[in-house]
Amino acid sequence: MAEDSPKRRKANFNEAETEVLIEQVLKHEQLLFAAGPGRASPGQKRKVWELIRHKVNPVAACPRDVEDLKKRWRDLKRRDRSKLCRLSQGCGPPAPAAALGLLLAPEEMPPAAAPPG
Repeated sequence: MAEDSPKRRKANFNEAETEVLIEQVLKHEQLLFAAGPGRASPGQKRKVWELIRHKVNPVAACPRDVEDLKKRWRDLKRRDRSKLCRLSQGCGPPAPAAALGLLLAPEEMPPAAAPPG
């Protein structure tokens, strides 16, 4: 009977999962996304994503696999870029600097939105 039941979607990522994911991806960013002759092999990247999965799952609402984490990371980056675009082009109401997103370094923020200091 399990074959007849419709596939249920997983729960949305909660705040704790997202924070751990961002923290771990940024910690291993060079290994995961570096280009050029010093970049990691696919096997090394797979091991890093598995490590990240083991860090995220204890705080997860439901078990996550590596593909779930990669998709969430892509979605976070895309959402962050679209916020920056709206800010820099004046599309829509300006967002406060704190709402710019999670992934922008202070030097990447537009001058009007950069925090003082």
